Amino acid sequence: MRSIMEKIFILGASMLQVPAIQKAKEKGLYVYALDYDPEAVGIPYADEFLCISTIDKEAVLKAAKEYQPDYIITSTSDMPVRTVAWVNEQLGRPNDIAFEDAICATDKAAMRRRMKECGVPVPEFHVIHSAQELKNVAEHMADRFIIKPADNAASRGVYLIEKKDQPDYDEIYRFTHQYSRSGEVLVEEFMTGPEVSVESFTVNDETHIITITDKKVTEIPFFVETGHTEPSRLPAEVQADIRSVAEGAIRALHLHNGPTHTEIKVTPAGAKLVEIAARLGGDFITSKLVPLSSGVDLIDCCISATLGQKVHWERTKTVGSAIRFIQAGAGTITEISGVQEAMQMPGVTEVSLYKKVGDTVAPLESSGDRPGHVIATGADADEAERNCEAALAKIMIRTI
Repeated sequence: MRSIMEKIFILGASMLQVPAIQKAKEKGLYVYALDYDPEAVGIPYADEFLCISTIDKEAVLKAAKEYQPDYIITSTSDMPVRTVAWVNEQLGRPNDIAFEDAICATDKAAMRRRMKECGVPVPEFHVIHSAQELKNVAEHMADRFIIKPADNAASRGVYLIEKKDQPDYDEIYRFTHQYSRSGEVLVEEFMTGPEVSVESFTVNDETHIITITDKKVTEIPFFVETGHTEPSRLPAEVQADIRSVAEGAIRALHLHNGPTHTEIKVTPAGAKLVEIAARLGGDFITSKLVPLSSGVDLIDCCISATLGQKVHWERTKTVGSAIRFIQAGAGTITEISGVQEAMQMPGVTEVSLYKKVGDTVAPLESSGDRPGHVIATGADADEAERNCEAALAKIMIRTI
């Protein structure tokens, strides 16, 4: 325990933020959890809950002036990164990332522009504001290309357009535009090849790559992430290219301290940036997979850096870890079976369901539509993946 109990605002109280709340409490901090959802699952873990949207900068600033927290952070959410940077600037506090740079880390259009200016490999892209612009840009794109909102996450609004299908550009634009807070929509080259994420931590402007994680996604058109495995099994020379792109992207953000989660596509032309976030990786990558495979507690790194303590980013082991997300047909859940069997499978460390009998499962169009997950370990990445998928196969969710 710290001699004087200091206070911290943690922006976000979803299940992905719970580990940060717990770690802050473990380090003796008085935790305020902020979230727009009065039933957020992280609320019971905090000392106090403030029902404030994490993207409402002015409301968070007002609360900061009232409650006087010593620190303000977020962990796995994109948009609150902006709020943290802006509020700290308004309060005259040191910032690990400037508000202008936080915009580039959370707005894909601004990100693409910044990275291109800094020489970081990115796909061909265009920023549009109307269905007519989409039609005009489409004439110059390849037969397959991607449309996505400039400022959303979790695959929301991402769509693959195939010209051979004679797409309805008006309808596709409406679909994607509804997920854009700024109104900007990104049209970009469809990149082929394996996709990975890079988990890193920067300490006093020096970046340390912790691990590279292989990613598994659904087929076209939505590209929802269905699993992650680490460490990556790509060849050493490919991983070196990935590291180079990630380090260049981090430099372009001018990040002084803190985590980054960088998504990269390994195309026939080399590694290219998909996007970079100045936060911990979601999907339980940094809270579960990284510590299991490397021994590095990135959440502890975040809280330690915030408190000005030594950051223990060094790897202490190298084994395999994997997560697979449970899938189910859309409809109302009538039966769930095989969970206990899955828990008993070799290497399995966790089986978690987000839904129960009677709940509705939506079509798998974004990460929020996944009903649960399985996490497993192994001597290496291949074994962890086999263990995870064997356990996953035991679980059945029936819907009508």
